[in-house]
Amino acid sequence: MFLSALAVAMPQLTPVVPPVEVVTEQQRPPTPAVVAETPPPVVQIPPAPEPVVPGEDVVVTARDTRGDPAAAINAVSFDATQAVDDALIGPMSRAYTSALPRPVRDGVRNFLGNLREPIVAVNYLLQLKPGKAAETLGRFAINTTIGVAGFVDIAKRKPFHLPRRRNSFANTLALYGVKPGPFFFLPLIGATTLRDLIGSSIDQAMVPISSVPPLSDRTVAAAISGFSLLSYRADIDKTLKDVRAAPDPYAARRKAYLNRRQAEIDAIRGRKASAPRESVGEFPPSPLVP
Repeated sequence: MFLSALAVAMPQLTPVVPPVEVVTEQQRPPTPAVVAETPPPVVQIPPAPEPVVPGEDVVVTARDTRGDPAAAINAVSFDATQAVDDALIGPMSRAYTSALPRPVRDGVRNFLGNLREPIVAVNYLLQLKPGKAAETLGRFAINTTIGVAGFVDIAKRKPFHLPRRRNSFANTLALYGVKPGPFFFLPLIGATTLRDLIGSSIDQAMVPISSVPPLSDRTVAAAISGFSLLSYRADIDKTLKDVRAAPDPYAARRKAYLNRRQAEIDAIRGRKASAPRESVGEFPPSPLVP
């Protein structure tokens, strides 16, 4: 009886399970995507500009090295020669100018110029200008005799009227189409070009003035070279001051030399009345002159 009563009561003791809600894939809320964190960009701050000092201008210049393949070596030689000139040649030249009156200095210049007259005459012959060659030889004869060995330029006065002209074998080469070639600044010669260097050597070989007595004496030759150097340096003093005041003294010296040489060649060709006074062709190349 007890079991019967228990059996009747069991259904009432069965636990009630709540219904389970089934969620389909379509109903499931989307899972939020995981976004990777991107590092912030690196900002490069440019360096602060250099402060500009009032009154100072930055000038960038480019040196024209056409026709000057040895520009670096030439510039070093120019600086060294200029240092020698500042310390020795320049002061000696100024002392020479102060010590000797102008007539004496002009006499020295005339004497040195007269020594080159045979070279000038020979080159006029090579340039097929016999008239000017004859005039030059006439100047040489007159000044060497009446002009006291050339110290007095009698030939340019009345009744002769024979002006002194400049000429050289370098000019002869130029008239026949030889280009100047590379520019050089040599320690014992100064500014020159390959054509001028060759021409100067040939001038001395054609007319070896130094082999004629008394010029062949070493003491006399040394004295003449010294006076030639000082006279030449005194003549170009103003030009050198202008060159050294330029932003690039070496480039200015090179330009001045090439312009003077071209002016002299133009004078030989008859394109201009005369070459500049400081022309290197007027006297033999002087050593140690920047």
